Amino acid sequence: MSKNKKIQILEGSHAIALTIKNIAPAVISAYPITPQTHIVEDLAKFKADGEANYEYVRAESEFAAASIVLGASATGVRTYSATSSQGLLLMTEVIFNIAGLRLPIVMTCANRSVSAPINIWNDHQDVMIIRDSGWILLFAENHQEAISQHIMAYKIAETTKLPVMVNVDGYLITHSYEPAWIPEAKAIQKYLGQYRPTPKTYLDPNDPVTIGSFVAPNNYMEIRQELHEDLVSSQKIIDAEYFNYQKNFDTTTKNNKTEDNGLIEYSGPKNPQAILVAMGSVLGTIRAAIKENGFENKIGVLKIRTYRPFPKEAISKIIFRTKNIAVIEKALSLGQEGPLTLDIKALLINQKNSINIQNYIVGLGGRDITRQMIKNIINDIIKTKQSAKSKFVNN
Repeated sequence: MSKNKKIQILEGSHAIALTIKNIAPAVISAYPITPQTHIVEDLAKFKADGEANYEYVRAESEFAAASIVLGASATGVRTYSATSSQGLLLMTEVIFNIAGLRLPIVMTCANRSVSAPINIWNDHQDVMIIRDSGWILLFAENHQEAISQHIMAYKIAETTKLPVMVNVDGYLITHSYEPAWIPEAKAIQKYLGQYRPTPKTYLDPNDPVTIGSFVAPNNYMEIRQELHEDLVSSQKIIDAEYFNYQKNFDTTTKNNKTEDNGLIEYSGPKNPQAILVAMGSVLGTIRAAIKENGFENKIGVLKIRTYRPFPKEAISKIIFRTKNIAVIEKALSLGQEGPLTLDIKALLINQKNSINIQNYIVGLGGRDITRQMIKNIINDIIKTKQSAKSKFVNN
């Protein structure tokens, strides 16, 4: 990172809010819910203090907030919202509509557990409920990545005509403080450019069109197929934009990663004894545990940056380097296994080589994830034979 960049010690929520202020969407609407609240409080304060020109629309619920940004985006302007947990669940109907209408909305999900019982701490159960909605789903590991992903999200959304959700771990990112750098508004505006939606794709009284009309069986399937194919194809745009962002903001760093792009990031030996796969802030603990126990030359780490569309080819290039894969995730498909594990297992179908893949469920409801737990997982994946049973790691 360039020495000219101003590094600040920022709360994650404040860093995200400052980033959105510099992006300057035309309309923001959100309903406060823990642990997302600090983001929208800051954005409301920027508007009240005259520091921002966006229209901040107060809503009576998360469903209403999602509907407001849907309507605003349908008029051809940039929009933003944020939510968490039960709020995301309340938005579900609108979340599917946004994707189906091909509206380039950007939203933050401060990931949190879902009820019941009531719990306000972090895991990934909320976003997994809408993983099949047609949104691009990004996961940030830390404050700096959350900043860059929000900026890239607008470029990706407007290029693909697909909505983008940036997932940040509640409290672990939203309420913690880390050194971070936020690009200036002018630099962001230069990178994004002025938003000019394609004619006939937005509502204009001078050029009337119908959006989201009733569709009979003869056409519905083709429309959904097109959405699916465009979502899959967006991987190339996400990947290209990752490097474009680095070039524009001079963020390229030298490291020992053998694979690093907008979809995934791999660090570790070329032929590891095992690979740990994860998303979000837990990756910091995983890397610390590997270093602390001297596993750098034995264990690889595969970070999933983009969960939807699922980057099958990029992941396959990495996981077949080993015989042992541990998927560490903070979500569970009740009655089955972890969602990420199921996705990765699907890549192993029809493979001649036998691969031992284990599902480790950690951190549900904000349970602390320690370096000792990661050490235990590493020892277990190396010793254990293939099993279809999810392992809940509590200590």
